[in-house]
Amino acid sequence: MTMARRTQAAELQVRLLREGIVESQHHAQAVVCDNRGRILLVAGNSETATFVRSALKPFQALAITTTGTLDRYGLTDRDLAIICSSHKGKIEQARQVFNILWRSDLDPSALQCPIPVGKRSPLEHNCSGKHAAMLAVCQQRNWSLSGYLQRSHPVQTLILSKISELLRMPAEEFISARDDCGAPTYFMQLGQIASLYARLASGDKLDMERIVRAMTHHPTMIAGAGEFDTELMRLTQGELVSKAGAEGVQCIGRVGEGMGLAIKVMDGAKRAKHAIAIHLLKQMGWITPSVAESLSESFMALSDFTRLDVVGELSLL
Repeated sequence: MTMARRTQAAELQVRLLREGIVESQHHAQAVVCDNRGRILLVAGNSETATFVRSALKPFQALAITTTGTLDRYGLTDRDLAIICSSHKGKIEQARQVFNILWRSDLDPSALQCPIPVGKRSPLEHNCSGKHAAMLAVCQQRNWSLSGYLQRSHPVQTLILSKISELLRMPAEEFISARDDCGAPTYFMQLGQIASLYARLASGDKLDMERIVRAMTHHPTMIAGAGEFDTELMRLTQGELVSKAGAEGVQCIGRVGEGMGLAIKVMDGAKRAKHAIAIHLLKQMGWITPSVAESLSESFMALSDFTRLDVVGELSLL
């Protein structure tokens, strides 16, 4: 991809205001790329690197969309949505994950994601859909089920090859670590992450177009009612595809336009990334004033006495 110049734009600030007085502050950086990897807009430094965390899930899903596994087991777009999700373990979400395993002739005991605190099954883990997809690919390819989370396992090698192809980088150059669910995640520059989302949203590859359709048509599967990703995709009705990652990562693609936005809040604050996303989407004209107002009421007005305020803009390099 096209690398950023070394000049750095002003980063973004998110202020918590209590009756108009600043009580706390968060700092963040953001990048917008097109589907050719060109950096269009930046706040902060596009070369800032972070683990992509769960924002990687739509690209991990390429393992199941490019191998014929969906058709082999009769899986639907609703199944594909839960594969891309960071869900809340609600009954309908856990049942959707079970459906993937049942159709693939797999037992839930094969899942190696943890059982969440206070829950009874790994099906309720927020990454269980991703894990079920990895297992389904292994089942379809006759690969080992027991070691599917190892970096050297064929399913993880396949996933990395897809990401490597999209970013036009050799696979051996990627730095990986274990995500909280045990699967590999990757350390990437914000510009690279934004470029991935631009390619996801471009609509020029059928496998990724199906992933976007699944996410935008079934937004409740992606997170849950009242959650940012779900509400943004519901309100924009297929115009934006959105996926959060832990530790202050938020990614959004403009569907059909081949543009991607990647945000990183440096202290990892979840509330700050939502405020920044709303601020930047409004600035770029990716959401209407009415959508911005609706989202602001839910994610920027925190109480009767406190609200979030964003200072800063994206700049041309």
